[in-house]
Amino acid sequence: MRAHQIMTRSVIAVTPGTPVAEAARIMLRNHIGGLPVVDASGTLVGMVTDGDFLRRAELGTERRQGRWLDLLVGRGRIGADFVHSHGRTVGDIMSQPPVTVSVDASLAEIAEIMEKRNIKRLPVMSGDRLAGVVTHTDFLQTVADLATAVPGPTPDDDGIRNAILDSLDQAACKHCRFNVVVRNGIAHLTGAVRSEKERATAIVAAKSVQGVRNVRDHMWVYPPPEDEFGGGDIVSLQNQPSTDDDQPL
Repeated sequence: MRAHQIMTRSVIAVTPGTPVAEAARIMLRNHIGGLPVVDASGTLVGMVTDGDFLRRAELGTERRQGRWLDLLVGRGRIGADFVHSHGRTVGDIMSQPPVTVSVDASLAEIAEIMEKRNIKRLPVMSGDRLAGVVTHTDFLQTVADLATAVPGPTPDDDGIRNAILDSLDQAACKHCRFNVVVRNGIAHLTGAVRSEKERATAIVAAKSVQGVRNVRDHMWVYPPPEDEFGGGDIVSLQNQPSTDDDQPL
């Protein structure tokens, strides 16, 4: 799945000149934890999140500076902290430049960025334009939808799954790198493939099997280890058996 398939498209944004108090009210009113910041032309210039309101002079939570801290962190850092805690507009406290992903980013890529940067929301860009926002909540909703959409197997489903695995073998797809689950004639392909070509081939192979009503693509492209890491293989991907026990949630 890709960013455009799970992102929130109706985005509430503010400008750098929006008062901090107004931004806080917008977030509370709409039950959201962050807002994209756009300039007059609609270009994304930053993000403001609930974390930006932790160190505020109004709350008495601003960082206390001392003489020794002044020497250790430098006047630039102290000045930036002061602006962040005393600034009156969104432009004073927003994070910039914003961390973004493209509409074609995979869920694996998005999850890695969120985890590495310790952030809960990412603006999704189509070229240089803001297309939406993807958040932790969007992942939860996707998992819930998958769980609802995938009921228990039937004998026919088991037969279709075996036929899909045979078809993948004939198409030279390494189906041990991803899992195949069939429910009510709908085939779910989940896991890593080495290229978009292999993804397309796997989908065609699954669709060619009699009894398959539809194919749901939950695959992501993972770079070949020999290209990215100088040889070897990814044991956690290659050695996972494609069994019915490894079902998507």
